[in-house]
Amino acid sequence: MFRNFKAYRPLQVARFVKTLFKGQLHIEGIGSFEFDEGKLLMPNKENRKMLSVMSEVNQHIRLLSVVPA
Repeated sequence: MFRNFKAYRPLQVARFVKTLFKGQLHIEGIGSFEFDEGKLLMPNKENRKMLSVMSEVNQHIRLLSVVPA
């Protein structure tokens, strides 16, 4: 599945990745990412912005996976 996000909203991206589990996405102004096993994968390019986005989205995915006590 491929999705194009017009704006970067980390929680929205995290929900998409967590729901579909495997695929590709593109965020306008940032770049394209692949995801597998419910998390964003390391981008092919060494781009600080893309690494930062990957880290932030994966953190949101982990928080969505936590079951409240």
